[in-house]
Amino acid sequence: MASGFFALLDDIATLMDDVAAMSKVAGKKTAGLLGDDLAVNAEKASGFLSDREIPVLWAITKGSFINKLIILPIAFLLSAFVPIAIKIILIIGGLYLSYEGAHKIYEWIVPHKKKEDIHDLQDLTKEEMLKHEQEKIKSAILVDFILSVEIVIIALSSVEQAELLNQIFVVSIIAVIATIGVYGIVGLIVRMDEFGVKLINLNERDNSFSDKVGRFLVQGLPWVIKSLSIIGTIALILVSGGIFVHNLHFILDIVHSLPSIVGEFLVGLVVGFTILPVITFGKKIWKSIFKK
Repeated sequence: MASGFFALLDDIATLMDDVAAMSKVAGKKTAGLLGDDLAVNAEKASGFLSDREIPVLWAITKGSFINKLIILPIAFLLSAFVPIAIKIILIIGGLYLSYEGAHKIYEWIVPHKKKEDIHDLQDLTKEEMLKHEQEKIKSAILVDFILSVEIVIIALSSVEQAELLNQIFVVSIIAVIATIGVYGIVGLIVRMDEFGVKLINLNERDNSFSDKVGRFLVQGLPWVIKSLSIIGTIALILVSGGIFVHNLHFILDIVHSLPSIVGEFLVGLVVGFTILPVITFGKKIWKSIFKK
């Protein structure tokens, strides 16, 4: 009996070691996408009145957990019974990511209408503010769903040769870390300016150390979000290019002589700007048909 118990403990320890090792690999493969997830959600969770930022972020976080609860069982079932579907979803997701990256670059290059300024929110009624929040929350949860699908599929593809139990453990760990980590950091970012203001008001002395740190945090928030947006866009292009290079052999044959990071970036960029006009034209047709 005792030997059986210790054998069970040994099996559990071995399983945990395998899961930890595979989680590390899966984490590296999804790191780029997590960077974009962070950038996107930092942008989505900003643009609210100060006292509404955390409630809105919490609503988005709960929506993200629900997204994962929907996605994970479906992904595991597909992996077990229709494994080819994982590769198909991965490539479709790669197309979406490359499009998003190209679209962001296009918006930086070509002038477009500026988004609503946060100061305009001061003039909204309570009902209008609630509607504004709900719209942004729904938009953020939808974007999170798409990014979550990609994170789960990429993580799953990195452990596709493992046993199903190991797949479930590894991908679930990545999904939980993605949600807690991303939204935890987003929470710190969106409150950065608020913390800076508190430091400025900490004492009545002018140009004190707390004043300098506070002003640095307040002035630094827009730059942090902008930097994350740039880093996230590069990550989108690289992740999408990596998906095509590692899953479509004819593309690998084209760029195999280039350094991997250069080849993946070029592939993601070319694919993104190839499908950008197609999707843009498709959106215009969709709007013309269904918004008459």
